[in-house]
Amino acid sequence: MSRKNIDNIFMMQALEEAEKAKAEGEVPVGAVVVYEGEIIARGFNRRETWQDPTAHAELIAVRRAAQVLGSWRLQECTVYVTLEPCPMCAGMLVNARVGRVVFGARDPKAGAMRSLFAMGEDPRLNHSIEVKEGVLSAASGRVLSEFFRSIREKRKASASQDDSSNEDAS
Repeated sequence: MSRKNIDNIFMMQALEEAEKAKAEGEVPVGAVVVYEGEIIARGFNRRETWQDPTAHAELIAVRRAAQVLGSWRLQECTVYVTLEPCPMCAGMLVNARVGRVVFGARDPKAGAMRSLFAMGEDPRLNHSIEVKEGVLSAASGRVLSEFFRSIREKRKASASQDDSSNEDAS
């Protein structure tokens, strides 16, 4: 099986994690960690649920992977994540010595692997990461766009309802 096909298969698993986040009202980002061809850890955003600013999908998945392997050094692992990691997560991936990161959609406002920074490939850091972007990017972007569109529609409907209530009161 080609590496492209393997990347697509594992990114589909990360997308399933993103759907779990969406179902809980979280920003739909999902991640899986693969070691020796097997998923050893999964994660999805939990910032709202846990009220924890560090509860990003890839951070949760990498913590779990380190527990499974009994080591914080994950150089033999690939992390698949539906959205380009932010600076916090990119730094964590470098510090965890992750060997490879595959992400779906770019994040033009906070992406730290390619969009704003290239932390995984910065020669000034003590570890470099092989980075592949754009795997199932349309599907990854779509789940995010649909989520944020739904939020905007709910806010608009709520504001419209509030305006209607105010008119009835006058």
